[in-house]
Amino acid sequence: MLSALIVLPILGSLLLFLGLGGRKLAVALAGILLGISLLLFANFDLQAEGLQWVQRWDWIPAIGLSYSLGLDGFSLLMVALNGLLTLIAVLTAEPEVKRPNLLYGCILFMSGSVNGAFVAQNLLLFFLFYELVLIPIYLLISIWGSPKRDYAAIKFLIYTAVSAIFLLGAFLAIYWLGDPHSFELLEIRITSLSPVAQTLTLLALIVAFGIKMPLIPFHTWLPDAYGESSPPVAILLGGILSKLGTYGLFRFGLQLFPQAWADLGGILAWWGAIAVLSGALAAIAQKDIKRMVAYSSIGHMGYILLGMAAATPISLTGAMVQMVSHGLILALLFDLVGLVERKVGTRDLDVLNGLLNPLRGLPTVSALLILGGMASAGIPGLVGFVAEFLIFQGSYQDFPLPTLISICGTGLTAVYFVILLNRTCFGKLDNRTAYYPRVHGWERIPGLILTALIVWFGIQPMNLVKWPQPLAFTLSTQVAQAQTLILASAGDLAPITLSGADPGKRETSRN
Repeated sequence: MLSALIVLPILGSLLLFLGLGGRKLAVALAGILLGISLLLFANFDLQAEGLQWVQRWDWIPAIGLSYSLGLDGFSLLMVALNGLLTLIAVLTAEPEVKRPNLLYGCILFMSGSVNGAFVAQNLLLFFLFYELVLIPIYLLISIWGSPKRDYAAIKFLIYTAVSAIFLLGAFLAIYWLGDPHSFELLEIRITSLSPVAQTLTLLALIVAFGIKMPLIPFHTWLPDAYGESSPPVAILLGGILSKLGTYGLFRFGLQLFPQAWADLGGILAWWGAIAVLSGALAAIAQKDIKRMVAYSSIGHMGYILLGMAAATPISLTGAMVQMVSHGLILALLFDLVGLVERKVGTRDLDVLNGLLNPLRGLPTVSALLILGGMASAGIPGLVGFVAEFLIFQGSYQDFPLPTLISICGTGLTAVYFVILLNRTCFGKLDNRTAYYPRVHGWERIPGLILTALIVWFGIQPMNLVKWPQPLAFTLSTQVAQAQTLILASAGDLAPITLSGADPGKRETSRN
């Protein structure tokens, strides 16, 4: 089934590139991918340890490349999110879009490559899929974007190329310095690496995936790429592509280097807090509602980094849930902003007003936009609150000050969304010019689907939280053990056995 998640969309994209199928084929394949993801949920055993649906055969043994796939609860969430947002992106595209087969083919090719990265258990295989994503995304930005699309696409390509250099360097270091020499994730042992080598390799991974997330100061490609992309492409960029960065940081940074991660925990926590504040302040300063939503993404990546830095079971679970939450909310906001631009003809806050008017405005779009803003601000009852609450609860004990700063960031998030909603949805419409085209039923479908999920997971959070919990506990235990070894080697306390201990309750403060 895992191979089907990769092969089906890539083969479908090839058919579309040849001019066969069109929109109906794209919708059908995207629906099938989502259906496979739901089947994986139905057959996933939460009580089983390790990976499920494992596949492996040697591809190019001479260089250590194997076709090695596997899935755990965390990967399953990411695959499902990718399937959902792929379908949403296809449905969001205008039926009369230029060169439709190329557009849908690029979306499906990207979806298959992202699925490959989420289930790859070989470092080189992950790198291959990680790089394959660049081809369709570059075309999607440069062909269907706004007037400055070429600049945005080239800038994105350059940043991502730098990310690839750091990533490949880190993977090669793991292979050359590790014992045994292997690219297989389950075979890698980094204990033979010196503490300095571990820290340097982890820093290379942080830079590589920090560019993809993106984290400050590697974020400058984000407002251009998101702002100049069409709505379907912005959904894929913010909802899926950025998750490759956070997923990679979990899978190859935190999982492989728990001791170095414990050493850098305080720095990462402050880095996340700074990202939360910077993203919120930058969003407040925007006049373009699409760029405002784009900058909001930086702050939400900061929450994820804070949760990862604390590395308690609760904070890690919250960070993984935040990845899904952010994907759903950002997809909804970009879909609605795209509808506003399509119907009104502008994204300028100084021009937009009164869209909540039930007769001549866009009342449905405005109502969903209000709910999306509330979800992004972490209002209880919506999925954004669940993720942020878990992160703050799990990180406060170890990093109280960065956590409090990040909580203040949620207040700033409310500020810029109040600005957006007050200027866009409320006020008076111009009686001479405000006769906007009606929103068709097919245009409402993506927003209604995303809204339903945002509300459902906010009311029933365990339907989302239970999947990544086993991995979160495992990773937290590894970091707690590594931290104990660090303190023991420094002579602060004697080595102790942590079996059966709760890694979420630590007596030492790392603030």
